[in-house]
Amino acid sequence: MDRAGLRAHVGTTTPKIGTFVFEFATPGIGQILKSAGAQFAVLDMEHSGFGFDTARAAVKFMQAGDLPVIIRVPSKAYDHIARAMDIGADGVMVPMVSSLEQAIAALKAVKYFPQGHRGVATGLANDRFRRGGGTLPERFAEHNARTLVVLQVEDGAGADAADDIAALDGVDVLWVGHNDLSVALGKPGDFTDPAFVAAEEKTIAACRRHGKSAGRLARDAAEAATFVRRGYDWVSIAGDVNLLQAALADGIARVRGG
Repeated sequence: MDRAGLRAHVGTTTPKIGTFVFEFATPGIGQILKSAGAQFAVLDMEHSGFGFDTARAAVKFMQAGDLPVIIRVPSKAYDHIARAMDIGADGVMVPMVSSLEQAIAALKAVKYFPQGHRGVATGLANDRFRRGGGTLPERFAEHNARTLVVLQVEDGAGADAADDIAALDGVDVLWVGHNDLSVALGKPGDFTDPAFVAAEEKTIAACRRHGKSAGRLARDAAEAATFVRRGYDWVSIAGDVNLLQAALADGIARVRGG
């Protein structure tokens, strides 16, 4: 899956499988993940402490591996969203989207006229420094067609608004932020609580009803497989830190066990 084909798979039941990058924004990361079979990477700016200079370099590392990269921005602020797109991200993941109004604001920050009001920049990183490319309306249409919008459902209000949000043209994925959702529902870490399950099922159903994708971060491959069976089609197998730790811990245990 390359950047041109990323959005073409929205709403299909075929699993789209990737991982998060929280720590190792290093030159080889895009090629390493792509060679492992990842179809996308999420570069996390919300919890990692990565600034935009680091994110800008990491986008180039992903491009070197021809791996689509989604940036999870630090907030819903316009400048965070638009800047992530300007440095070349193929899409953004926006945290804590709790209403239709917030979803519309995020969508408009990503998209160019007429779908949005993102400030115009052409021929720079978001265009891979390409010269030319047609008229401004043509370039707007090209950008709007390929940019992925992932909105996180992380509280009960977001789940209640999921159907209206999923109906928006241009919203592609509703991503259940499971930890924050469980906290917002008053049951931290209890993902079997009836209120959590109801919110999750409501979000997945909204995606299916409107031809959009449902996403979630899994702790490991086995959990990711259960998510796919439950209706998620955009899944992340853990993140770079967890994957390295788990592989090393397993290896050490095997060696010590003889």
